[in-house]
Amino acid sequence: MSATIQQNPAPTDQPVAEPASTAETPRKRSSLLNRRGVSVLVGAVVPLVLLALWWAVTAAGVFSAVQLPSPGAVFSAGISLIERGELWQHIGISVQRVLLGFSIGALLGLVFGSALGLSRWADALLSPLLGALRAVPSLAWVPLLILWLQIGENSKVTLIAIGAFFPVFTTLYSALRHVDPHLVEAGRAFGYHGTRLLLTVQLPAVVPAIFSGLRLALAQAWLFLVAAELIASSMGLGFLLTDSQNNGRTDRLILAIILLAVIGKITDALLGVLERWAVRRWA
Repeated sequence: MSATIQQNPAPTDQPVAEPASTAETPRKRSSLLNRRGVSVLVGAVVPLVLLALWWAVTAAGVFSAVQLPSPGAVFSAGISLIERGELWQHIGISVQRVLLGFSIGALLGLVFGSALGLSRWADALLSPLLGALRAVPSLAWVPLLILWLQIGENSKVTLIAIGAFFPVFTTLYSALRHVDPHLVEAGRAFGYHGTRLLLTVQLPAVVPAIFSGLRLALAQAWLFLVAAELIASSMGLGFLLTDSQNNGRTDRLILAIILLAVIGKITDALLGVLERWAVRRWA
């Protein structure tokens, strides 16, 4: 028995030290990427590589100018539209349509998401209908909107609002269904009921989910913009896309795609700033 005891190593309270390289490297990496300037530079690497690859491919003549114009040709097309005073009009009218349709759709999504997420009766009554409408493709609404609202801004904004409605509704509805019931009971214990309970306890508990839905809705609004501007539009980036395709102006077509990507990213970044403020304020 004594021999067995001698074979066991003596216990020790000293922790086993990790190698300095493995312990410090992840922290250094995370702190480096947390710097705003560094993250921006890292995010710009892939677009710059794609731009260089685009220039190299067109300079080598791999594609014809009709198939893929050079970056210089696309830039010249943008300068030409600016000199004619058309580019800012296209951008302005599209941004106006997106923001208006997004605001209407997001507001309705918040209202219906709150109602169905909090009321079992509203859920049972409206959830099947809204689930079916969510599956309707965007272009399927175009003929009906033209018939009901005629050719004008109302039909375009309504289509964008439809696109923005469902992401907000779906995320808020699902988030409210999964709010911690103990948190709700604590709010009721403090005398909160109805709208006051919603605004004071339940909505702050789902702030991250709300902004996830809002950011998805904003992206969806830009997607629905192109379909909306197919409704006999004479201005806007969606119109610039289809008009460039009909006239064989691939340079303007690519310019419109780049502008949609850049402006969509800018609006998403602005919404991200609002999200960070709201999370610090309420979540």
